[in-house]
Amino acid sequence: EAETGSTGFNAATGEMTDLLKDGIVDPAKVTRAALQNAASIAAMVVSTECLVADKPEPEPAMPAGGGMGGMPGMM
Repeated sequence: EAETGSTGFNAATGEMTDLLKDGIVDPAKVTRAALQNAASIAAMVVSTECLVADKPEPEPAMPAGGGMGGMPGMM
């Protein structure tokens, strides 16, 4: 059986059928809404990643070593 551009999976019957012949049509409004939602989610992910990222801070230099302390009991 040759497949046409309208062949797809009919979830109601569980078979591969000619969707247009069976009356299953994807309205343009649904497709447009899906694309708008996908773009909105993608923009949210990109902006959230930017908000969460931390700016690296330079680490301070090591302090100089301290002198030796005195010994207790010495005069």
